Amino acid sequence: MDSDALNIAFLKAVDSINAHTAPFPADVLLNLYAYYKRATNSQDSSGNKEPLISAFKTNALFQTRNLDEDQAKQLYIDTVNRYFLYRK
Repeated sequence: MDSDALNIAFLKAVDSINAHTAPFPADVLLNLYAYYKRATNSQDSSGNKEPLISAFKTNALFQTRNLDEDQAKQLYIDTVNRYFLYRK
C-alpha cells in the first residue's frame, strides 16, 4: 500500500473507532492507543492520574518502540478491521 493510501485507510480507521459508541475491550484499547501514538508521532502524555492505567499505557508504548509511523498505521488499521470483523 502506498503512503497516500495508507494515510487514507488510517484516517478512515480512526474515524470508525471514534464513531463507535460501544465499549472496547481493554487490550484492544491499549493496542489502538499505542499504535495511534506511534503512527502520529505524538509525544503527549496520557494525562491519566490513575497510576495503574498510566503503567499499562506506558507498557503498551514500550512494546511498540521499534515501529515506524507506517508500520504503526498498518497495525492500527489491522486491529480495527479485526475488531469489527470478530466482535459480537
